[in-house]
Amino acid sequence: MRLVLTVNGATHEVDPPPSASLLSVLRDDLGLTGTRFGCGSGQCGSCYVIADGRAVASCLMPARQAAEREITTIEGLAQGDHLHPVQEAFVAEDAMQCGYCTSGMIISAAALLARDAAPDDAAIRDALAGNLCRCGVYGRAIKAIKRAAYTRGVAGGSPPAITRGVAGGSAPAMNR
Repeated sequence: MRLVLTVNGATHEVDPPPSASLLSVLRDDLGLTGTRFGCGSGQCGSCYVIADGRAVASCLMPARQAAEREITTIEGLAQGDHLHPVQEAFVAEDAMQCGYCTSGMIISAAALLARDAAPDDAAIRDALAGNLCRCGVYGRAIKAIKRAAYTRGVAGGSPPAITRGVAGGSAPAMNR
């Protein structure tokens, strides 16, 4: 089945099997390996991409359904050599450890900031609720998202302090 996908602003023609997920097409056909395979059941957030402005689990989205949407992967957030503000903030706040969940968290954060320029802690926690991190960087990820909002010039006040080391805070509640 031939499909035309719009991924990161470019059009791609692919011929995946009928049961192919968007995740498999991204990784296997388009070589976009920043989107990770985690659980395969939409529970961990490692495979998140932005589809028409929403963070979605690409492991659950059929490739044929993705052909009807504008898809952005972690690779598509940066503009040339300039990282997206969320990517820059994750680096500045050291909001990664092993890095496996990082691309999904960044995607969730970018989708949040696109619809809510100055999210409060509760909105940030809700946005990250579908992202599991075994290393526990949730506190630093929240700080990074706040930094990205400030950097984009959309949140008032002073910039969040750069912190190093172990971050406090608890993991966001998981969606059921």
